Amino acid sequence: MKKEAVKKVRIDKWLWSVRIFKTRTLAATKCKKSKVKINDQIVKASSDVKIGDLVQVEKNRYHLQFEVLGLIEKRVGAPKAQEMYRDLTPEAELKKFDRWYIGKKKSEFREPGQGRPTKKERRELEDFKKKYPF
Repeated sequence: MKKEAVKKVRIDKWLWSVRIFKTRTLAATKCKKSKVKINDQIVKASSDVKIGDLVQVEKNRYHLQFEVLGLIEKRVGAPKAQEMYRDLTPEAELKKFDRWYIGKKKSEFREPGQGRPTKKERRELEDFKKKYPF
């Protein structure tokens, strides 16, 4: 008995099976919150995705875009899953939060066992920070 090729798959299943989301529940929740689009149309979790469709997903404040190259219903290994889509997300979108981290430094550091700064030390730190802002 030959297995017939899949022609369409539910979007929540596809997003889970190609490892865009860790669980199918997360994928369905994103669909319910209107964070998933197929060909610029907001979709429900039960909507079908076909080969050639453009899928847009909002995940962790990034707007990801994928072209569907293959359909699978079961979760597979990462190398196989990556063959099922082409990532079309613009480079600028992937790096949009990088500027926020540039120039950010860690907070002040005290050696373990020194305890909290005294009032005098705290004032000196505040004066130093005002004189040399980072």
